[in-house]
Amino acid sequence: MTDVAPAARVPSRPALGARAFDVLDIAATALFGLEGAAAAAHAGFDLLGVVVVGLIVALAGGVLRDVLLGDLPPAALRTPSRIIAGLVAALVAFVFLEVVDAFPVLPLQILDAVGLALFAVTGAQKAWASGANLWVVTILGTLAATGGGVIRDVLLARTPYVLSESIYGTAAAAGAAVTGILLAVTGRPRLALGVGFVVALALRLGAVIWDWSLPRIA
Repeated sequence: MTDVAPAARVPSRPALGARAFDVLDIAATALFGLEGAAAAAHAGFDLLGVVVVGLIVALAGGVLRDVLLGDLPPAALRTPSRIIAGLVAALVAFVFLEVVDAFPVLPLQILDAVGLALFAVTGAQKAWASGANLWVVTILGTLAATGGGVIRDVLLARTPYVLSESIYGTAAAAGAAVTGILLAVTGRPRLALGVGFVVALALRLGAVIWDWSLPRIA
């Protein structure tokens, strides 16, 4: 008897529509690049170092997700849009660091939370579409959202933010897990992405506003 391969799950764009989703994705990529480059500039990195760190924060999470899924070349490298967004953001951070530093913290944290939630749920959806189980969906969604930041902190010789600060990686993991569960139960990508996004965003914003955090020993 000939084995029949299971039908591939069909990925779907979020409810915002393909064009709006792409704009939001590029904006989130640029924001992550800006934050990473600013951190590198404050750490004393030169122009090359600032650009490299900015690009890593902007792109590495999605690249790692795609490599682990065997989706090569990674989506971030197939078109120049995300690379250009990360590069421009890094250069802006280097040239206009004082302006970036003067920007109010709360709006940046809110925008960062939006980017975190977006990358978590879309990373989870892509893993689900490839046939991954819920554990892998959750892990790769979390990795897509936080992988670049972890590498940034390693390069800057500091404890990864995602492992030490108020609910960040936890928010990404929760959003990815909810997305995976709803995809498995309902098979409705728009519903799953929307609910997962709200869960991740709400947890992260709650941590920002009310200083939520996980328990610590010390």
